[in-house]
Amino acid sequence: RIWPGTGKLFIRRDGKPIFLGSSKAQSLTLQRKKPAKLVWTQAWRRLHKKGITETNLKKRRTRSTKVQRAVVGLSLDDIKKKAAQKPEFRSAQREAALKEVKQRKKDNK
Repeated sequence: RIWPGTGKLFIRRDGKPIFLGSSKAQSLTLQRKKPAKLVWTQAWRRLHKKGITETNLKKRRTRSTKVQRAVVGLSLDDIKKKAAQKPEFRSAQREAALKEVKQRKKDNK
């Protein structure tokens, strides 16, 4: 903050006015020091997220909703039916399918 009656108004070559509140700020500006590297400047504080209240800190984001989609070879209704089946029934089906595959391999030999 620059109080009334203090500091200098420095106009850069590109015409942008810069208010220099102290000789320290003037000296560092004329040395072309980057304000973001000076810990006591507002630029550094903004860059490193200092002094932000906790209410503004949390970013709101929209939660993505999960959507079930059909897979090639199975419709959505078939997938839901399989999910609703009891685990014992499904494991029995799996074992029966494995036995059938083993039997087929055995017959081919």
